[in-house]
Amino acid sequence: MDQLIVEDPPRIGPYRLIARLGAGGMGLVYLGRSEGGRTVAVKVVQAEYAGNPEFRRRFAREVAAARRVGGSWTAAVLDADPEAAVPWVATQYIPGPDLHTVVAKDFGPLPEHSVRTLANRLALALQAVHEAGLIHRDLKPSNVLVTVDGPRVIDFGIARAMDNLAGDSLLTHTGMLIGSAGFMSPEQVRGLELTPASDVFCLGAVLVYAATGRLLFGAADTGLNAHLFRVAEEEADLTGVPEELVGLVRACLHKDPARRPTPGQVAERTAADQAGEWLPGAVLAQLGRHAAELLDFAPAMPAEPPAERADPRVPPARPEPWLPPPPPPGYAPTAPADSGSARGFGPPPVPTGGWAATPSTAPGNPGESASPSARRWRGLVVAALAQLAVVFQATVFSAALPGLQADLHLSGPGPYFIAHAVAFGAVLLLGGHLVDLLGRRRTMLIGLAGFAAACALGGVAGGSGGVLVAARVLQGVFGALVTPAGLALVAAGFTEPRARGKAFGIYAVFVGGGSALALPASGWLVQGLASDVALYAAVPLAVITLICAPGLAHDRPAPGGARPDVPGVLLGSGAVAALLYGLGAAETYGWGALGALIPVAVGAVLLAVFLWWQSRSPAPLLPPYVLQDRNRAGSLLALLLAGAGLLALFLSVSFYLQYVLGYAPGATGLLLLPMVAAVVIGSTQISGRLLHRAAPGVLIAAGLVLTAAGLLLLTGLEVNGTYEAQVLPGTILAGLGTGLAFAPLLATATDGVAPWHLGAAAAAVMTAHQLGEAVGGTVLAAVFAGLPRIGSQDAVSGYLVSGYTTTLWWAFGGVLLAALVAGLTVNARPARSAAGRPAGSLR
Repeated sequence: MDQLIVEDPPRIGPYRLIARLGAGGMGLVYLGRSEGGRTVAVKVVQAEYAGNPEFRRRFAREVAAARRVGGSWTAAVLDADPEAAVPWVATQYIPGPDLHTVVAKDFGPLPEHSVRTLANRLALALQAVHEAGLIHRDLKPSNVLVTVDGPRVIDFGIARAMDNLAGDSLLTHTGMLIGSAGFMSPEQVRGLELTPASDVFCLGAVLVYAATGRLLFGAADTGLNAHLFRVAEEEADLTGVPEELVGLVRACLHKDPARRPTPGQVAERTAADQAGEWLPGAVLAQLGRHAAELLDFAPAMPAEPPAERADPRVPPARPEPWLPPPPPPGYAPTAPADSGSARGFGPPPVPTGGWAATPSTAPGNPGESASPSARRWRGLVVAALAQLAVVFQATVFSAALPGLQADLHLSGPGPYFIAHAVAFGAVLLLGGHLVDLLGRRRTMLIGLAGFAAACALGGVAGGSGGVLVAARVLQGVFGALVTPAGLALVAAGFTEPRARGKAFGIYAVFVGGGSALALPASGWLVQGLASDVALYAAVPLAVITLICAPGLAHDRPAPGGARPDVPGVLLGSGAVAALLYGLGAAETYGWGALGALIPVAVGAVLLAVFLWWQSRSPAPLLPPYVLQDRNRAGSLLALLLAGAGLLALFLSVSFYLQYVLGYAPGATGLLLLPMVAAVVIGSTQISGRLLHRAAPGVLIAAGLVLTAAGLLLLTGLEVNGTYEAQVLPGTILAGLGTGLAFAPLLATATDGVAPWHLGAAAAAVMTAHQLGEAVGGTVLAAVFAGLPRIGSQDAVSGYLVSGYTTTLWWAFGGVLLAALVAGLTVNARPARSAAGRPAGSLR
């Protein structure tokens, strides 16, 4: 520890600074204390990074992801402020030296049992980091702190915020690399896409250093170019590594990432710890001296320079925000001749349009005057309008189809609905993959342009059933590009807990209550216009959204260039298409028809093969960690079950109002507005405000139980019932519960996903919702198919009410099951606030 100097600030955020701990490639590190007396390590970034809006955006995202790392062998992220004049992050302070200091200065190479324990603990730490969707990227001895009870890993995920920035790339500064010489993987040296296996290579390099005191490939003895060449092409010298660990270390250092063990496998192979202390006695004595120094350390007040007498005629200058002095470079070997990465081996500068968003001040960027915060809220507006356009078009078509059939003598409704549902569902996974390959903005622009054209084609179809089916297919295809791009925009733009709650509270209104929101306008349009003219209604909304979309930030989320997963797209799209076709056929012909059973069976088999392939593919469309997380998997299953129940609710209540109580379609939509208002209140005013404070599992389960209570009230529908007594209370209760549940469902299903996989995760969310709605429609059809046919016209209303109430009972069971699934699987721990502490905590 060093005393503070006059240039250092007295406080960073809520923390009083005590001493300097060091400097690195990111910035300065201070020792600080909270008002409650907790000691923390406060890291502030360099001034050149603080002025980069793209760095700030990525820094906020990485810090939010790092907060989720809950392993026992890492330093927890406690607090951060990415929006400060100088962004900073506070982590748990670990009172111990780093591994480099122990090996190079205090003790020397560690004995075998210490290296084995080190391997075990570091593997467990990396496992926790990877499970949070992060890659460390800079595991090295100076990022491993040594304590009495074991090592601790620090700085996980922060290095990625500096990686691959466009323009004046942080990777091209002389002597500056993301990663450190001697501890970089071959794929990191070559600038290829990094996976968790890269961290395993770095782990092997750290173990070699701990056991021998040598840097891998002689990093300290040669220039950067020669060293990077050896990392990429030559085998490591493992002389001095204990014999029992040579095989494990060699496996970690394999050039092929797929041949390296996982952190879990490393932990299993090193699990047998030696009894007693894990460190030699000399090292433990040194740790004791370090602890005593910390207790005895007395921070000195920095000497202030003598104040100059102020001239009363000169107005006082405005105080400038504090910026940290530049730290020394993280690595300063012989500089490459091109002042960039080593030719052919180092990470190349990223061209414009790469992973990072083009800076908002770039010429020709429509959003050049927009701040990052303004762009993310614009992204929310575009996402919400796009979702509304897709739902509005589907609602208008449903309302207009009876008139089209009567006026134009078209065939039955089956082909038009099945064609749209199959096309939309089959392309969703492809749409999410394109989001990850092309970027959210570009995919949104393509989808909106195509969707507007497809809606226009539906309007000009006239009496041609074939053209109308083609238009419906195209509407489904381009709608499947728009919806995952929209959800990915919201998930990527809002990572800070409080803003994330507000954003998902707004967006969930259009996902959970979009159909009820679009129904009033759809009914009045169909009543006031010719049926074929009404099909143009979604075109203006799509065009308005398209006009807003160019202001979004440019992005291509995959670092190092993404590779398409063609087999994954074919298997996943085929599985969803077969399932939706089978469900649609069951709705038309019943479950006894082979035309329904065979596609469902084929779809289930293809889905199983798709999931198997995703665990084997080198570049999977839907990485396994997305579904292996208990929270995300539980949210997806709850979405599927809730989607089935909510569609059955919406259809039953709408049809009851029209065909039993005799309301026109436009009036039916108006009668459902209280339900829409309840969805808005539950989503924005309750869930949106509580999402960063309360456990998501509690919010989801409570909302779905409330929805189920509303469905239970609606099961009392009668032939001679009234809207006020029979429909209004139940729909308000169900709407309130839907709004309360959907915001945390969507937020949890996309939480913790790497930014370059958000498209796939969003597609999985929308696919689960689409399959759920298909099940809901099939349940309604199956219920009516099982009721006895009634010939008397006087008994038709009773027949309809019996079908609707039976369907509502099924919906009640489905939503209650969804609540049970969410309560058992989704995280029930207190949510973390923006400061990284349980909401409401004073410390």
